[in-house]
Amino acid sequence: MTADEPILRQVGDYYGDKLAAHGPTAQGVDWNSEASQQLRFEQFSRLWPTTAQFSLNDLGCGYGALHDYLYGRGRVVDYFGLDVSAAMIEEASRRTADRKNCTFACGSSFPRIADYCVASGIFNVKLRVPDEAWQAHVLATLAEMHRASCAGFAFNCLTRYADADRMRSDLYYADPGALFDHCKRHFARNVALLHDYGLYEFTVVVRKDIA
Repeated sequence: MTADEPILRQVGDYYGDKLAAHGPTAQGVDWNSEASQQLRFEQFSRLWPTTAQFSLNDLGCGYGALHDYLYGRGRVVDYFGLDVSAAMIEEASRRTADRKNCTFACGSSFPRIADYCVASGIFNVKLRVPDEAWQAHVLATLAEMHRASCAGFAFNCLTRYADADRMRSDLYYADPGALFDHCKRHFARNVALLHDYGLYEFTVVVRKDIA
């Protein structure tokens, strides 16, 4: 058993319960609304080319909402979605059965290297995991995203600059400056920190394909 396995089991159970309660919706992956979910995907769009085809690894893919976003815009993507919730993978596979180059699997480590890798919302819900252990989990997951991408990766986190009276003990509020610095020091010289899109969170975009 790896250090992260107990954490991943808790997370998988949590999101399986959300899916059972709300179905394949934004609330089913614990977002407030479809609009905020789309806004997060728009930040990720800074990562990949505007017109060319590309391959994508989606970590914590849920029921496949990011593929819906890309598919609905006519983007040609070789897509691989990975999630620790078996229920999410079953639902994602069912919903996208007629789509080409779209694969889903249950797990936390990708069997392939893609052009890009993204993770939306997977660092937010820590449940009863201590902050120190969760922080180690976050950094280990970023290393996996770096390994699983050849051109770059992106992720989002709740921000420590959120209003104190709205913060919850079961959620993780990250330090955007610290994660920006970590990515610059360990993964690539070209890193963008996006903290200006109206949500209590931030997105980090790591570009490895820029000289």
